[in-house]
Amino acid sequence: MLLSPIETIVILALMMLATQTTRFLPFLLFPADRETHPYVAYLGKVLPYAVIGFLVVYCLKGVDVMAAPYGLPEALAIGVIVVLQLWKGNSLVSIGAGTAIYMVLVQGVLG
Repeated sequence: MLLSPIETIVILALMMLATQTTRFLPFLLFPADRETHPYVAYLGKVLPYAVIGFLVVYCLKGVDVMAAPYGLPEALAIGVIVVLQLWKGNSLVSIGAGTAIYMVLVQGVLG
């Protein structure tokens, strides 16, 4: 489907408006001079852990432990992530190294 120039401009304008709205809205709803509502502070504390939990479940939902390679790449990558996180405490290093290990195992060693 080919869009006309007018349709393209309208779509781009709406995308720009939506992006700017999502960028500015938090500053309008939660100004710096007002105290943050306790519920919002609570969500800020618990949501990161919940999101990570959901991501782990989502990433592991397709692993078949009854067929080769029996979830070994995933288990090794998770082990690397846990060890690096406990040792270094740097999420970027932990996730980056775990992803690299997983990709090497899947693409080359166990794939």
